[in-house]
Amino acid sequence: MRFSIGCKVLGLVTVVLFAMAAIAQEGTAGRVSQEQLVPRTPQAGNVFVPDSSKEAPAGFAHTTYVLASEDGKKPAALSTPIIKLGATPTGVSPDGLVLIQGPETPNSMGCLYVKNPSTAGCIPNVVGGGPSAAGYGAIAIVDAYDNPDAATDVTTFNAQWPLAATNFTKVWANGNGDCPNGPPADAGWALEESLDIEWAHVFAPNAAIVLVEACSSSYTDLFYAEQVAFEYIATNYPTTGGQVTNSWQGGEFSGQNANDILFTDYHYVGGQGWKPAILAFASSGDGGYEGATTGYPSGNPWLISAGGTSVYRKSTNDYYYSEGCWSGSGGGVSAEELWQSPPTISNGMGPWTDYQYPIFGQGARVTPDLSFNADPNSGVYVYSGYNGGWFQVGGTSVSSPSLASIINRSNNQVGSVFLHAITGNNAFFAAQENSLLYSQLPAVTAYKTNFYDVTTGSNGGPKVGKGYDECTGVGTPRGLLGK
Repeated sequence: MRFSIGCKVLGLVTVVLFAMAAIAQEGTAGRVSQEQLVPRTPQAGNVFVPDSSKEAPAGFAHTTYVLASEDGKKPAALSTPIIKLGATPTGVSPDGLVLIQGPETPNSMGCLYVKNPSTAGCIPNVVGGGPSAAGYGAIAIVDAYDNPDAATDVTTFNAQWPLAATNFTKVWANGNGDCPNGPPADAGWALEESLDIEWAHVFAPNAAIVLVEACSSSYTDLFYAEQVAFEYIATNYPTTGGQVTNSWQGGEFSGQNANDILFTDYHYVGGQGWKPAILAFASSGDGGYEGATTGYPSGNPWLISAGGTSVYRKSTNDYYYSEGCWSGSGGGVSAEELWQSPPTISNGMGPWTDYQYPIFGQGARVTPDLSFNADPNSGVYVYSGYNGGWFQVGGTSVSSPSLASIINRSNNQVGSVFLHAITGNNAFFAAQENSLLYSQLPAVTAYKTNFYDVTTGSNGGPKVGKGYDECTGVGTPRGLLGK
């Protein structure tokens, strides 16, 4: 089903806010010297970067996926998913153990991230389904251009494993007049959209999936589509809300803070009593450590910045072995999202977005926040009819929709507006999901239970070690608690 709709601009409701300003020394937290950087871990196997994922001109965004390839050239589509147990190892883990890498499936990723990775059957398979029925509300996907096969792609994907049917809707974000007849089709973005739809569905099969297609990859059109996505959820899922995932990014730019508000629920739900909760995600990028900058919208402090890992398996039986920092995982220190106090609605880090304060003090926004498998050599199966069939896909484009789906599955339903009777139900603004994630870092039991702490590999940034790092953030999910 397709809708072509416009986007109304909602005014902000003035509320009384109570916030405690954090006291810390001014510093250069998060910024490192060249001596502190660690060379990137060599990429196992060959990687093909499609044109849509190559760096775009200023004011435009690019996709954030890459493809596994035998020779570095554009791979031909796989006719059907094939898993060969005990196949020839393709890489070496950071600790030197030779391991097999290959396409991951809904079952294997569900086993790793929401069940128990030590389970003997936690291996890639071409049948056997995926995570059980769960999820609520809607997960909206914002991408550019049109995928004519979006609806049939997810049907084919679901039938393979098999998975529950998807409640799918496509929306054209063309109410700004930039493409009255709908967005033009684009092969690179079509594969991105298929990836996002399929993996947003895997972990939260009960959540509706809404694909919002922008007229182009310009920031102007994508930011407009972001508003359409948030408003669609606020209007059609007013009691539950959901998530919005963005598997794209461009460069930072002066004045970007004014757009931060577009990725928060409080911009859209004031007329509904500051409900429901809607949470945004964005890929951190595939170019490795970015240094004294981040991509946008990844650096927006109100959303979850999604980093990437490599999944390593034993060559003898494909059993899960470990996760390492994927060498391509984006990360860095924003040049624009700086600490500001007193806060405003559209600013960088500050008392309302202080989740990184215990690590970096009154410093700039640092990315990413949470991670998921993104190495193309341990990439996931994606079906794209517009591109010819099945592909083994990696990149933080896998991370963003997958994490959105996992957090939807956790059913905490948090956003950026908190109401409580003790304050007369005035709106208190806070980046609630990131605050929840980061608050568990000091907890000896909760952190080890709820997250996998990635301590090996490098994306070219500071050394990856215990706790937070600028490759995988807090780590990767283990189960649903604390998400």
